[in-house]
Amino acid sequence: QVQLVESGGGLVQPGGSLSLSCAASGSIFSINVMRWYRQAPGKQREWVATITNTGRTNYVASVKGRFTISRDNAKNTIYLQMNDLKPEDTAVYSCNLESRGSIYWGRGTQVTVSS
Repeated sequence: QVQLVESGGGLVQPGGSLSLSCAASGSIFSINVMRWYRQAPGKQREWVATITNTGRTNYVASVKGRFTISRDNAKNTIYLQMNDLKPEDTAVYSCNLESRGSIYWGRGTQVTVSS
């Protein structure tokens, strides 16, 4: 089994920054893909960013140039640095890990962008 725990959410003003972390533990295979998703109130869950174990990244268009996904393989942790935050970035942010045909999810962390 794999457990994922997100942290780093909070309240920030528009234009501000936050950094999220997602720590994985358990039986983790070295070849995996990890992703950030978000779900705003009343909306469907939206994919935000992906990072492979080799460091390849991809982003949804709405966050390109503002968000950066990274990972520390030694710590089995991924990060999401979010800059120039906008009210529309308000959501619960969750991470997932895909490996050997299985997908695991964390419970999420709330990010609120408001003045």
